[in-house]
Amino acid sequence: MLSRSHLSLFLFASILFSGCSSIYMPGVPNTPMLTTKGEFAGGAHVSLRGNVNVNSAYAVSDHLAAMVNFGFLDIQKKRKDIDHRYFEIAGGYFKTFGPDDNRILEFYAGMGTANSFRIFRDFDDGILINSDIYDAKYTKTFVQANYSSKKTSKVRLLGIDFGLNYGTAWRLSFVSTNDFKLNGVPTPNEDNIFIEPVFFTRMVLSEQFQLQYTSGSNIGLRSRKYLNAGHSVFSVGAVLNLGRKPKK
Repeated sequence: MLSRSHLSLFLFASILFSGCSSIYMPGVPNTPMLTTKGEFAGGAHVSLRGNVNVNSAYAVSDHLAAMVNFGFLDIQKKRKDIDHRYFEIAGGYFKTFGPDDNRILEFYAGMGTANSFRIFRDFDDGILINSDIYDAKYTKTFVQANYSSKKTSKVRLLGIDFGLNYGTAWRLSFVSTNDFKLNGVPTPNEDNIFIEPVFFTRMVLSEQFQLQYTSGSNIGLRSRKYLNAGHSVFSVGAVLNLGRKPKK
């Protein structure tokens, strides 16, 4: 379980980085917590900034799974417009273990694409004096490891006891721009490698339906001007698990 001090550290990092600007924007990593063949997991998450993420995964056998993720952010404000969209596919392996098979390890590898269009404006006494337009496309490949536990803790709200599950996902992403324009002028492409640790807590409303809080950050291993670790993961959402079968 994540300690309070570690959770506070990553929450602080999420808030700190959320104000930065970067072409790269990570989505909420898919943590489906699959256990048996034929199980489907779907989740929808939204950040405080309005970044929407939709994740899905399906267990094609007792240990193999496929996932599809996509997301978007559409902001129109006086000082900035942001239109960001991404899509990912991946395949992987999952395994349950522990005395009651209530702990889950998942490993995935995948690829994705993204389009990022941004306009930033500068004003002086209400008069527009400058604007910068970023128009970028990038591709990514990634590997990801998830650890989660269905061993349930309890929290009492409004006189009702709810179960809590915990987990973590660590993703290593290799990202490269392939068509980057700044103010309409082709700009040298950049690449970077990101380490993306994420921690999540699920409130169990039923065996099939849970609410999820996710927090984490991303760390760029290379120094880049535009493709840097300028955004983190901080979201709330809901997760649906269907088709789970009792272990024999």
